[in-house]
Amino acid sequence: MPSSPIGIFDSGYGGLTVLKSIVQQMPAYDFIYLGDNARAPYGNRSFDTVYQYTREAVQWFFSRGCPLVILACNTSSAKALRTIQQQDLKESGTPNRVLGVIRPTTEIAGELTRTGHVGILATAGTVASGSYELEIHKFFPGVSVFQQACPLWVPLIENNEHEKEGADYFIKAYRDALLSRSPEIDTIILACTHYPLLMNKLKKFFPEHIKLVAQGDIVAGSLVRYLQKHSEIDGRCSKSGTVAFYTTDDPADFDRHAAYFYKPGIKSERVFL
Repeated sequence: MPSSPIGIFDSGYGGLTVLKSIVQQMPAYDFIYLGDNARAPYGNRSFDTVYQYTREAVQWFFSRGCPLVILACNTSSAKALRTIQQQDLKESGTPNRVLGVIRPTTEIAGELTRTGHVGILATAGTVASGSYELEIHKFFPGVSVFQQACPLWVPLIENNEHEKEGADYFIKAYRDALLSRSPEIDTIILACTHYPLLMNKLKKFFPEHIKLVAQGDIVAGSLVRYLQKHSEIDGRCSKSGTVAFYTTDDPADFDRHAAYFYKPGIKSERVFL
C-alpha cells in the first residue's frame, strides 16, 4: 500500500475505465481503486442511500491516507458529491478533497456541439438527478440538453453480453428514444463509466455525424490540470507508480470482470465498509 495514493471510487466496475485513462496520463502517481460491488448498482437507489454509501467509501479512502478521492461514478457524483464537499469536508476540517466526473465533462460539453443540442445517455439515477442539465447550463446557457436513461446497459455489460447480437435491440431502443427528442442532437455524452465498453456498438448504430463522448480522457485531463493548480494537494500525493484494487464483494469475481474494463491480471482484496 503506497503512503498517500489517489483514491478512485465506483459502485462497481465502470470506474475502471476512468482509472485506466488516469493511469495512462499520470503513470508516476499511486492509486487505489475501490468498487462497492456488494451494494451495486447505485443507479436505482435513493439520494440518501447513495450519499450514505459514498460517504462511507470516502471515509475508507481517507483512512488509507488518500489526500484526494475521485468519484468515478456518475451516480455518486450526481447524488452525493455536493453534500460531501459542502457539508462533510467543511465540518471535518480535513485538507483532503473529493472530486467527481460530471463537472469536467460538462465544462467542455458546449464546445463539442455545433447545433447546440447535446444528448445524455446515463443510468436512471443520474438522469433523475438532473445534474448534467444543470451543470451544462451553468457553463453554456444556450445549449439544449436531452436525457435518456438506459437501465439495461449496465447489466448487459457486467454479464459480458454487450457485444452479442442480443444487445442490439436495447442499444437501438435507447438510441431511438433519445434521438426522437431532437433530430438536431450532434453530441452525446456517455454519462456512465460502463458505457465506453459499448463504443463499438454505439458507433455502428448512431449516425456518423454524432460525436460519442466517453469520460475517461476528459476526467484524466481535468485531474492533471487540477493538481497543477493545487500544489498543496499534489505535494501530498505519493508517486511510485503503483495501483492497488479493492472490492466489497468477492475478489475473484471482481478480478474476472475487471479484465473487461481495465486489463487482465488484476488481483484485488476484499474490504468491508
